[in-house]
Amino acid sequence: MKLRHNQRLVLIGDSITDCERKFPHGEGLFQGVGKGYAALADALLQAAYPELNIRVTNMGIGGNTVRDLKARWQSDVLDLKPDWLTVLIGINDVWRQFDQPAIPESHVLPEEYERTLAELVESAVPCTQGIVILTPFYLEPNAEDRMRKRMDEYGRAAGRVAERFGALFVDTQAAFDPHFAHVHPTALASDRVHPSLTGHLLIARALLQALGFDWGRMGGGA
Repeated sequence: MKLRHNQRLVLIGDSITDCERKFPHGEGLFQGVGKGYAALADALLQAAYPELNIRVTNMGIGGNTVRDLKARWQSDVLDLKPDWLTVLIGINDVWRQFDQPAIPESHVLPEEYERTLAELVESAVPCTQGIVILTPFYLEPNAEDRMRKRMDEYGRAAGRVAERFGALFVDTQAAFDPHFAHVHPTALASDRVHPSLTGHLLIARALLQALGFDWGRMGGGA
């Protein structure tokens, strides 16, 4: 397990991370960390590793692109002094190209996305123990679908940034893909973007696996 005693895990991203978290800082009582993968990861960490006293802080904001992360990076990441940081961004960067085709200023094209993500990660490397970069995703099994194909392009960019700075990498899209052999994507997300609780659990599982979570600590049996 990569997280250590009394460490702080900050998760930043868009609505997939946000999930009704508390403001200004998504942590604490009464579902302060929200209702999505951040909350599930927090619950699993507290259940399996109570002795570590991990502090989980959700800093997702719905609708954000990587541009928005850049604007709040100092206050919402660096000033919080995370030991570990996770970044899941890019869905809106792509989505606006499809649901707002006539508003090009809302589009974050691949070059800007990769350049900005790299800049943000580089600034966080010296002040964190580790960073996890998760790919954006689109819950569509057809890899030739226009939006899925574009999203995969951004996922590859996220992978290049992770490799460049030695961050852990989570292929979130790959975590969903096996389910498409059994269920229609609308069972995981009616709009192909905002996951059900099952979808959020798949994200949380992939994230925790990257962090070296020992599932045997969850126990079992009667």
